[in-house]
Order: sequence, then structure tokens, then C-alpha cells
Amino acid sequence: MDIPSLTAFLTVAECGSFSLAAEQLHLTQPAVSKRIASLEQQLGTPLFDRKKFDRKKFDRKNSASRRTHLNEAGRTLLPRARQMLELMKDTRQQINNLKTQIKGPLSLATSHHIGLRRLPDILKTFARTYPDVTLDIRFVDSEAAYELLHRGEVELGVITLAPGNPENVLSRQLWNDPLVFMACREHPLAQIKKQVSPEVLCQYQAVLPGASTFTYRLVQNLFDQQGLTLQTAMSSNYLETIRMLTAIGIAWSILPKSMLGDDLTELRTSFQPPVRELGYIRHEHRTLSNAARAFLELLDNT
Repeated sequence: MDIPSLTAFLTVAECGSFSLAAEQLHLTQPAVSKRIASLEQQLGTPLFDRKKFDRKKFDRKNSASRRTHLNEAGRTLLPRARQMLELMKDTRQQINNLKTQIKGPLSLATSHHIGLRRLPDILKTFARTYPDVTLDIRFVDSEAAYELLHRGEVELGVITLAPGNPENVLSRQLWNDPLVFMACREHPLAQIKKQVSPEVLCQYQAVLPGASTFTYRLVQNLFDQQGLTLQTAMSSNYLETIRMLTAIGIAWSILPKSMLGDDLTELRTSFQPPVRELGYIRHEHRTLSNAARAFLELLDNT
């Protein structure tokens, strides 16, 4: 089983389409089909369920029903194909690390908030120090960064760390990110002179990160301990968007203290808001490139 055939197989499996896989691989569709056919010949079995359709009845609305699906043999091969390609990638990385140059691609994932508020100076220094490194930065939710790392699509993640560290992931905390309750100065909560209780907060609508985010879980846990239910007006995974909605008075929110400004005021509460842990993650069993090692050294010295 050669690398091009396995790569074609994985791409078709992920895209669910030979034509889409061909576009992604910058190949013709017949070339992709030939690689899949070669792999199926080597294994002695088909890997996909291919259903023919009447082109005269072609309807874009029904295109999803004509997706290419893995059969039982294909589903069996899928995780092993990923392992084989990851092993080859790791082997190449170890060989490349025998060289001392710091160059080539560096793929990392980070959240929009950290990318905007924590990384600019670090990235600027890194780019100037190592001009031969090509940065591939994926701006994703912190939760998605773990998945990208697991699949081998990024070497590093600089994110909000998960409350419990997942298996096969090494992490290091770099910054404490205290959260504070805040509202615009005209909001009724901002007019309360004494400390605001959690019961009072729950009487007003809040705008918070999505329920699947680590930040939301920290906030939800805070109110669950009090046996209280939050009124969530809307949610967004972009903290800058939440800040904007809070500043125009739609609702109160809980955001990093660094996001306070003249248009927002911190609400004094009778209980301590949670603190997020920000840092980096890497895969425990994968060899880092020299570029990734240099980036981590820079992060460690921040």
C-alpha cells in the first residue's frame, strides 16, 4: 500500500466524493479513481459503496444522497490508514530533525481571543527570528484544537486548556486568565451599589460562549453549585462578539478581565468568578519539528 493511494483513500473518505477529493488533492478525478482502484486491487476487495445515478434526473438538492460511503472493509481500513500515514509523517520528521536548520512549515491552532490578545508579539518575534519557517495558523475554538492535534493536522495548540487533560496530550499552562462579570454602564445590574448575588444575576439575561466551550462549562458549574439556572439570551464562540453585545446593553456577560474598557463596568459579585488556564498543547507521542521546538522555547520564555 503506497502513500499516494492511502492519501487518496483518506481524502475520498473525508470528502465523501471522488470529485471533491480530486479538487483537494489537485488531481483529476480519473487519477484519484485509479489510486483507489489500485488500493482495492492490492487488498482484494472494494472499499466504497458506489451507487450509479441517472444524470437526467440530476438534482443538486439530492446531491447529498449520492455521497460516496465506506463499506465495511473501508471502515476497517480507515483508522489503520491514518496510523500508517502518521507513522510515515513522524518518521520523516525525525529524519528532518537530524538537520539543525529551523525552517519549513509550522502548523498551530489557536483561538481568536488568544490570537488577538496574547500571540501578536510572540508571532512577530518568531517570524523575525526564523524567516524560513512558514506559519500555518488555524483559528478555531479551543475544543476543536484538541481534535486537530489528535488527527495530526497541527503540531501545537495555544488555547484555553481543558479542565481535564485528554489522553496522549501534553500541556503547559502559560497564563492565568481571570474572568469577571460585566455589563454596560446603563444596564440595571451596573446600578446596584452593593455586591450582586448569583440569584440576582439569574434574573437578567446573559450572553455567553457556546455550551460546548470550556469557558461556558466553568461558568455553568459556578451556577450549578448554587442550584441556579442561567437565562441565556444568545451565545457566540467569539469573545469579541460577546463583548460587543454586552457593550450595547443586550445582556450581562462574563469575560476575561483584559476585555474591560470604558464602555463596560465590572460587576462586584458576592462570589469569586472562575479563572481560565491558557497555555499550549502538543501530542505526547509525536516528534516535534525544529520549528515547533523553537516556538515552544519562545512561549516558555514569555
